[in-house]
Amino acid sequence: MDHTESGAEGSGNMELAQFPLICGLPDDIALLCLARVPRKYHALLRCVSKRWRELVSSEEWLSYRRKHNLFETWIYALCRDKFDQLCCYVLDPNAPKRCWKRIQDLPPSSLKRKGMGFEVLGKKIYLLGGCGWVQDATHEVYCYDAAINAWNEASPLSTARCYFASEVLNEKIYAIGGLGSNSTDPNSWDTYDPQTDTWRSQSDPNLVPDIEDSIVLDGKIYIRCGSSAVSSHVYAVVYEPSNGTWQHADTDMASGWRGPAVVIDGTLFVLDQSSGIRLMMWQKDRREWVAVGRLSALLTRPPCRLVAIEKSIFVIGRGLSTVVLNVGNAGNGEGVMVSSSVTKLTSDDDVISCKCVAI
Repeated sequence: MDHTESGAEGSGNMELAQFPLICGLPDDIALLCLARVPRKYHALLRCVSKRWRELVSSEEWLSYRRKHNLFETWIYALCRDKFDQLCCYVLDPNAPKRCWKRIQDLPPSSLKRKGMGFEVLGKKIYLLGGCGWVQDATHEVYCYDAAINAWNEASPLSTARCYFASEVLNEKIYAIGGLGSNSTDPNSWDTYDPQTDTWRSQSDPNLVPDIEDSIVLDGKIYIRCGSSAVSSHVYAVVYEPSNGTWQHADTDMASGWRGPAVVIDGTLFVLDQSSGIRLMMWQKDRREWVAVGRLSALLTRPPCRLVAIEKSIFVIGRGLSTVVLNVGNAGNGEGVMVSSSVTKLTSDDDVISCKCVAI
C-alpha cells in the first residue's frame, strides 16, 4: 500500500511539473508575460497554483526580472517601537500613495535584542547577532525572504556579535567588529558565502571594535570608528578585498563623515546632523567635502538614516518620517535638490537601519 501511494504521489508531481504555467503557451512565453506583473501583485500570483507559487519564489524569476530591467526596489526599515521591541516596515516608493506598512511575525527571540545587524543579499534580508541587557552576544541569524514574506533561521555567525557593522561586497555578507563574547579576538570579522552557506572568521589588528557606521565605496568597505576621548577627529579604516587587510582611510575623506552615509554612482553623500541638517557630498577629484543643500527641520525628525534608489536619497527619521531628495544634478556642482515626502505614521519608532530589496 505504501509503495503504491508513493508511486501515485510521484506520478502526480511529475504531471504537475509538466503542466504549463499558462494553458496554450510555452513556459518561456508565459514567463515573459508573468514577469511583467507589478511586484505589489506577486502575492496574488503565488495563490493561483503551485507552479506559479514556485516560479514567483524562485531565483529564475528574480534573475529574469533583473536581466530585463523589470525589477522594483522596495525599502525595508528596522525600527524599535515604544515598547522597546524590534519591528520592521516596508515602503513601495512607486505606489500612488506612498506609505510604510508593517511586516508581521519577526522571530520572537530577536524582538528585545540590541545591536543587531541588518543586511540584504539578493531577495533576502538578514537579522544578525545582537544581545540583551542580561544576555551575551549571540551567533543567531534570521533570514526574511521578501518574495514569500517569511522568516527562517539561517546559518549562524562564526563569532557572537552585537553593535557591529554589516555590509555586502562581492555577493558576500561581512559582519565586522563590534562587541562579542570572545574578548580575546575583538578585531575580527565574519564573511558569509551564500554558495556554501557558511561563515568564515578573520582578524586584523587595524580593525577596531568600536564602529559607528559603514559603507561600500569603489569596491571597498569603509568603517567609521568611534571618536576617541582625547580627540574629536573622525577616524576611519578601509578593507582591501584584494589582500584581505584593513588600512587607515584618508583623513580628508574621514573628516567629513559625520553622519549616516549613502553611495550613489560612486559618489558618497553624508547627512550632517551636528548643526542643523545638511546633505554633504565627497568630491574625490578635489579631495574635499561640499554642501549639497539644507533640509528643513519641519520635514525631518532626527536621528535619520539614509537609503538610495537610483538618483533619489530617502532620508528616514523618527516615526518613519521620510523625505525624498533628488540629487541628479548635485554631481555637476549645481547643488539642486528636488524633494517630496511620504505619508507619515502616527508612531514614534526609532529607525535603526534601512535597506533596499529589488525583485
